[in-house]
Amino acid sequence: MSLDTAALKPQERLASRLADDLEAVNAMIRARMASDHAPRIPEVTAHLIEAGGKRLRPMLTLAAARACGYAGPYHVHLAATVEFIHTATLLHDDVVDESRQRRGRPTANLLWDNKSSVLVGDYLFARSFQLMVETGNLRVLDILADASATIAEGEVLQLTAARNLATGEDTYIRIVRGKTAALFSAATRVGAVIAGAAPAVEAALFAYGDALGIAFQIADDLLDYAGTDAIGKNRGDDLREGKLTLPVIRAIARAEGTERAFWERTIARGQVTDGDVAEAHALMTRHGALESTGDTARDWAARAQATLEPVPPGDLRDMLSDLAGYVVSRIA
Repeated sequence: MSLDTAALKPQERLASRLADDLEAVNAMIRARMASDHAPRIPEVTAHLIEAGGKRLRPMLTLAAARACGYAGPYHVHLAATVEFIHTATLLHDDVVDESRQRRGRPTANLLWDNKSSVLVGDYLFARSFQLMVETGNLRVLDILADASATIAEGEVLQLTAARNLATGEDTYIRIVRGKTAALFSAATRVGAVIAGAAPAVEAALFAYGDALGIAFQIADDLLDYAGTDAIGKNRGDDLREGKLTLPVIRAIARAEGTERAFWERTIARGQVTDGDVAEAHALMTRHGALESTGDTARDWAARAQATLEPVPPGDLRDMLSDLAGYVVSRIA
């Protein structure tokens, strides 16, 4: 590894290592998001896909396949599939959450409308299934179809748990495992499957993606309170949307009297006013909820790293391990 490469972030090193594959994925994405009859489809899709996303999930598929020695063409189809599923869920999420910012830019539903976002998301889901079928592998179709259903289930669970102060940590992890980790673990698993990897290696890459996705989401939820607006969304959005994320759940568990009344007003009743995000941060800090949430995210990242042992040794395995450490370094 050169000194220049060593100075890059883990996902940047991974992107450099997989540059040719990523170029092929991007070409496939551009070709498959086209529409001869509805120009709004590529307009909306391009707004999100080309908005500076890191292609993290497609890279996981490519890295898993290559780490297992795959030399065929279908890891590119699967990586594009994963990105289409991810983009479709983002389009739908922004409508559900009434979001106004994504990756530092106005959301598609704000620039166009909710109907366009939902329908283009549906189109991308359909495209993703076309790509899966083209691999001719029923197992990858089964894995990615199951992941798509699990993602929707996780989103519905989050919707029903929102503003419910009785939501506990077990429910939170189920939500995270559904809405985020399911696609991470499917992305790594299908890379192993298309490569014909041994069952132990496939299981290891599935477990890695699951733990990585949980670590990633916990860190993201923590940054909503402990980060800055530079993370690409408005700080405090989760409070305004009444989401019961891990630092909130832990702060509520220790709240009494006026603190409990604060959470009932902001979360349960949705009455968020100026200064409430700062007050929420202060309450979380007082009870160690931010610190303990960071520790939990780091524990999941360490678990992801430990699962990689059965994966064939090499630079890709090392980069996947480094990536797990990096997703939680954002909260250090």
